[in-house]
Amino acid sequence: MAVHKIEHVGIKVSSLETSIDFYRDVIGLTLAETVGKPGDRLRLAFLSFPGQASVEVELIESLWEGLPDEGRVSHIAFTVSDIEAEYQRIESLGLEGLTAIRQLESGSRFFFFDGPDHEKIEFFASTRKV
Repeated sequence: MAVHKIEHVGIKVSSLETSIDFYRDVIGLTLAETVGKPGDRLRLAFLSFPGQASVEVELIESLWEGLPDEGRVSHIAFTVSDIEAEYQRIESLGLEGLTAIRQLESGSRFFFFDGPDHEKIEFFASTRKV
């Protein structure tokens, strides 16, 4: 099969600048590229973790009414190494939608919070061997 990796996850946003700041400052992603300028009908930003540019988050700011809403991403999950420390950091930022830390039967732990456009962000501490 020729399909071999996730290229990027696209998230519709209302303000490219606000979302770039959020994903940089809260999540730790690095801005790789922006496409378009303020006022354009479509603007994009591509972000990834430093040294891990093989999978990106694409932020999509669109003034096009024709860009579909269906198929919106339920959430985007990021692996964390210290879930308690990250929970305290996110809680100190006062971000909306913060849930309690939950645990799966496997022992993996996670919590959710909202991004700038109320997209769900998950921080996930896996017990799976990778």
